[in-house]
Amino acid sequence: MMRQTPYSQPSQVTAEEGEVHIDGPDGIAAALTPDAAEETGRRLMDAAIEARQQQDSKTISRQAAAE
Repeated sequence: MMRQTPYSQPSQVTAEEGEVHIDGPDGIAAALTPDAAEETGRRLMDAAIEARQQQDSKTISRQAAAE
């Protein structure tokens, strides 16, 4: 898979007629069932926590290398 530059703007999320609709940057769009949206939300939170820890780890490594 090609690596893309991450978006810094969050997606818009709405509930419409029993579905969850996601509208993101560059025309990204998806409709999910409530069950799929709940699980996707959990996975997003888990991945966000992991990515934040990775960023923090890089920062600490850079600071240690600079000393």
